[in-house]
Amino acid sequence: MKTRNIGSSLDSWLREEGIYEEVTATAIKRVLARQLEAAMKEKQFSKAEMARRMHTSRAALDRLLNPEYGAVTLNTLRKAALAVGRELRLELV
Repeated sequence: MKTRNIGSSLDSWLREEGIYEEVTATAIKRVLARQLEAAMKEKQFSKAEMARRMHTSRAALDRLLNPEYGAVTLNTLRKAALAVGRELRLELV
């Protein structure tokens, strides 16, 4: 017997609560932070080395890797991607 979902989707519930954009932005930031940490680990970069390659401070890198800190610029994300040999891709859907 096939069961049907009852109720709304998570996205619609988040919209109803008025927190969809905030939750989505936080989720994206968490994914980016994890991807950067994984790339740093793969390249065996310490935080100090990563900050040096980005031409920034260790404190700025800590903010970038902090999923709760949302005020990260596209330029900072681009620098981080380039520092680990990746590229930053953004898409509007």
